[in-house]
Amino acid sequence: MRHENVTITTAGFDWKAAGYVVSIVSVFLLGMIAWPKPTDPHWHVPVLIAGMAASILGMVFRYKAHVDQRRELNRTKAEARKR
Repeated sequence: MRHENVTITTAGFDWKAAGYVVSIVSVFLLGMIAWPKPTDPHWHVPVLIAGMAASILGMVFRYKAHVDQRRELNRTKAEARKR
């Protein structure tokens, strides 16, 4: 088995978090454009809100998974340094 060194660097700015924030802002902007008019069926408002909330919640879950993965990588790096 070959052993190779892998260097993982963490930059100060979290681009993934910034991307999720931009996506969340875009959900609100698109929601404002899609907001039902008074002549639209009454059920459009709760469905639109539920769709926006589901999209944002999905981004929150993905970001949490990213943070958990980064934490595990840092923990593994720390353990490797101890050896």
